[in-house]
Amino acid sequence: MGIKKLRQEIDILNLKLLDILNERARKVLEIAKVKRESGKSYYSPAREKKILDSLLKENKGPLPNEDLAEIVRLIFKTFLSLEKKLKIAYLGPPATFTHLAAIEKFGKKVDLVPQKNIARVFSEVEKKQADFGVVPIENSMEGIVTYTLDMFLDSNLKIYAEIMMEISHCLLGKGRLEKIKKIYSHPQALAQCDKWLEDNLSSANLIEVESTAKAAQIVYEEPCSAAIASDIAASLYNLKILAHHIEDRANNYTRFFVIGRDYAERSGDDKTSIIFSIKDRVGALYDMLSPFRKHQLNLTKIESRPTKKKPWEYVFFVDFIGHKDDEKVKKALTELEEQCLFLKILGSYPREKGIE
Repeated sequence: MGIKKLRQEIDILNLKLLDILNERARKVLEIAKVKRESGKSYYSPAREKKILDSLLKENKGPLPNEDLAEIVRLIFKTFLSLEKKLKIAYLGPPATFTHLAAIEKFGKKVDLVPQKNIARVFSEVEKKQADFGVVPIENSMEGIVTYTLDMFLDSNLKIYAEIMMEISHCLLGKGRLEKIKKIYSHPQALAQCDKWLEDNLSSANLIEVESTAKAAQIVYEEPCSAAIASDIAASLYNLKILAHHIEDRANNYTRFFVIGRDYAERSGDDKTSIIFSIKDRVGALYDMLSPFRKHQLNLTKIESRPTKKKPWEYVFFVDFIGHKDDEKVKKALTELEEQCLFLKILGSYPREKGIE
């Protein structure tokens, strides 16, 4: 068969695809009306995960699953904007990695509102000034973002979804590499590029600022300086990329939480996050973890934090596989609560693959 004939067949398929997309759009608008009347959330990460997992399972190729997933996620983001233009608060300014994570999850058609700090992100969602918030929680190289963890102690917000994003750092500036005397960035970004900086710019003064985007803003105004930030920050703040991929290790992921006012529905492949505190006694933590083993729940993270109320009093942040509405999770948490000073379920949400 000649190329002309093959292209004609593709043109027919393109028209069929257009009809299917528009028919899906009409159904989405009908669902939006039902959600509006019933007060249900427009964004359902559990539903998205079920659809995606089902399509990947049924895919016979030749389209690879990785490419199919990218197309389906784009459809989710595009069609979500048809239902409602969501307002998403995130740790700003624009071009931070949290900003990029918000775009990754919700797309560019939502109303993305930068906040000065993590507390403001929580506040905007709590006051219903934003539908959801996006905050960083941990990096695969540098560990937990303690301030985000601390915010959950006093907040009633829930973890609604998680985002795993691979982080790649660039060195941004206006001049030449050999002229750089100062390098600005967030402390974690500086730490993640420590070896590269030592090998290439050992005499430069490293200066910590509140975000990678703030670093780019400073460098735009200051000669003989550079910023460690994203490639998007370069275009946004009119800087040159002096070096690509300067992170010391590959597979550098940051995990972000989408925070909301309600619990997410079950997807069938979920993760639950809790915080609890215990009485200070010998073997207390071992006893606390025994319900998870008894009910065969896989723990993926445990982190301790001081309560800041009493010296040497700690709370424990735990992630495990399962949803709070699963029967064995209910049993484990009931047994755990009997031994705790307090127990708080921060959220159950669809599990993303990345850094576990």
